[in-house]
Amino acid sequence: MRSAVWLIERPRWFKRIFLIVNDMALLTIALWAAYSLRLSQFYVPESFGMILLMAAAPIIGVITFHMRGLYKLVTRYIGPEGTTRIYVAVIIAVLAWALLVLLSGIKGHPRSVVVIYGLIAAGLIRLSRQWAAALLLKGAPQHKPVSFDERKNVIIYGAGAMGVQLLRALNETNQFNMVAFIDNSPSLAGQVVHGVKVLRPGKIGKVISTENVKEVLLAMPSALRSERRAAIKALEPFPVVVKTLPALEEIASGRVEVSDLRPIEVEDLLGRDPVAPELELLTGHVKDKVVMITGAGGSIGSELTRQLLELGPKSLILFELSEVALYEIEMEIEELKWRRAKEPEVQPLADTKIIPVLGSVQDRKLVARTISDYDVEVIYHAAAYKHVPLVEVNPFTGLQNNTFGTLTLAEVAKEARVERFVLVSSDKAVRPTNVMGASKRLAELILQALAEPHGTTVFTMVRFGNVLDSSGSVVRRFRNQIQAGGPVTVTHPEIIRYFMSIPEAAQLVIQAGAMASGGEVFVLDMGTPVKIDDLARTMVRLSGLEVRDDTNPDGDIAIEYIGLRRGEKLYEELLIGENTTGTSHPRIFKNSEPVLAYAELAAALERLDDAIQRHDEADLQEMLRATVEGYKPGSTGHPASVKDEWQPVSRMLH
Repeated sequence: MRSAVWLIERPRWFKRIFLIVNDMALLTIALWAAYSLRLSQFYVPESFGMILLMAAAPIIGVITFHMRGLYKLVTRYIGPEGTTRIYVAVIIAVLAWALLVLLSGIKGHPRSVVVIYGLIAAGLIRLSRQWAAALLLKGAPQHKPVSFDERKNVIIYGAGAMGVQLLRALNETNQFNMVAFIDNSPSLAGQVVHGVKVLRPGKIGKVISTENVKEVLLAMPSALRSERRAAIKALEPFPVVVKTLPALEEIASGRVEVSDLRPIEVEDLLGRDPVAPELELLTGHVKDKVVMITGAGGSIGSELTRQLLELGPKSLILFELSEVALYEIEMEIEELKWRRAKEPEVQPLADTKIIPVLGSVQDRKLVARTISDYDVEVIYHAAAYKHVPLVEVNPFTGLQNNTFGTLTLAEVAKEARVERFVLVSSDKAVRPTNVMGASKRLAELILQALAEPHGTTVFTMVRFGNVLDSSGSVVRRFRNQIQAGGPVTVTHPEIIRYFMSIPEAAQLVIQAGAMASGGEVFVLDMGTPVKIDDLARTMVRLSGLEVRDDTNPDGDIAIEYIGLRRGEKLYEELLIGENTTGTSHPRIFKNSEPVLAYAELAAALERLDDAIQRHDEADLQEMLRATVEGYKPGSTGHPASVKDEWQPVSRMLH
């Protein structure tokens, strides 16, 4: 089996060339055999035109196979889906060749040759893949054999096509003992799939207990998130590790391997069913524009960069204070562009120029030169110090960056007649209890004051809550604490937060920014708020561990309450007033809020700047109380009696 091992170890391009040569040869043989069988003699082309037509058949075939993605399939795991794709590709290739023969006008082609050619070609191509798969599987590195007693008992949740493929992959490793399938489909209940019985979800507890199951593998990649969440919720009470297959598009080749499995993340529970973006909103103010993203290396800024790149801007200016973050996002984008250029079957990226700029938004000269030199047309301002406890003990730096950095950037943008300025804001700007929230509300007030009904620059802001797995995210901290063996630290048993995935937040920011006419506060529907204590306990259980508390002293991970940190709220809000209206997008809302006149705001900012320069925190706090509506430092937010105020935004409209 040395040749099989040698071939497995070759790079992908070599394997594709090998398959192309194989297919050219087999298609040539198939066509010659079709003529020979039909004419009942050893066929020899009679003219140069006939030779050209026969030579065109394998070329058409290989081009068709490439367009149909046959050369992206992994031969060892081609499966039924891959076989179907082969047959469809052969039919298309044969019909295309038949059309060429018809258009050529060359006579002497029996029509039955087309059918015979198609049958022989399909058989040869399929058999060649089947033979290669068998050879490669025998030559593939084998796992160390284990005894039956050592194999891990597992359940597959989902008896569909992906579940069956996963079962095959598990059987090849000889490391697992499949106990049962679990599936919601009434038609599958009690059936046997590849020797494994399919059970209803109600029986999963009994199976886990009697068969000593330690892992459940979720094979529902094509299901809606709501269905996946229901399955995960059903598994939550049991002491099992839950793993899942990636999204269907990630395994579109029809191959499933054990290595595709990953642990269930909290994103699988908190993520929502996607809402299709409005293409006109995405591209309307981005395509062929010079776009600048401040804070381009941060959680939201980097995702904005990735998504904006797909929309065809003329240039993307990555403005970032951190050298490391700027380097990483620039390298990621350049690598993405290079990789997409090398994959002709994937839609290539536009020839967008990437311009990294290292510096602070507080540097007026640098900001002005950047906007002027590159003729910036659209700005997404995501640069901010966002960690509440850090800004709370560094209030002067936080305000200089978040508030006065925004002031500098907005004033220069207006002077340069930038078309659109979108501020990425925060739910902490609503009735803030900390300096970070106050600094973001002041940034909003600056944009509202600068916005003019018919001004050249459209200023707007988009407000939302926490994003999943950002730097400093509670989700990331809990994950690390669980991996370290605990304890998991929760600030308060009643603390509640909104969550949204980073890609969804960035996509909605782009669309909301495109809706603006000037001065609006857009609010993203964050869904239902999440109790952080419940989140911590769920993450422990999804790791296959048990929470250690008074009711379960023998559990694995303890949860400790450490108290609210300085400036933290129990409950976050998204709205200041109640004047909220919907937009054309179901998850974007527009809110009308109190605005300070520019002259009044400018005077307040001048006094605030003076307090910062003097490092007078008492004066600074007094100015924030006087300027920022609802600012109450040290408050924990609204009591339970007004919990209706932090229900999902969409419900507040009814």
